[in-house]
Amino acid sequence: MIKMAGKKLSRRERIKKGIRKRLTGSESRPRLSVYRSNKGIYAQIINDETGRTLVAASSLSKDFNASGNKSEQSAAVGKLVAEKAIAAGLKEVVFDRNGYLYHGRVKSLADGAREGGLVF
Repeated sequence: MIKMAGKKLSRRERIKKGIRKRLTGSESRPRLSVYRSNKGIYAQIINDETGRTLVAASSLSKDFNASGNKSEQSAAVGKLVAEKAIAAGLKEVVFDRNGYLYHGRVKSLADGAREGGLVF
């Protein structure tokens, strides 16, 4: 079982490395990076030129209060990060799926961010 988890992680790291070669966040279009764990989902908007996180949201943070299944919570996190980004003056971002398949919770977060007003 441990070997299988290691294979999946190394596969995701390879995919992530390939994506990150082509994808960077700038001042005008920062990067919306997604990380998911078994318990929660996290989203950050990052300016790669300065290496700073501009906006962050998580399903495990104290200001988050949505119920439902994990996909519904992911959509709510997407809307929350979009609200925070628009409040910070960010409208356009580059979506970084971080090596995960664009499917399930990652897709729900992206759709929620689009509904919240982010353009990518």
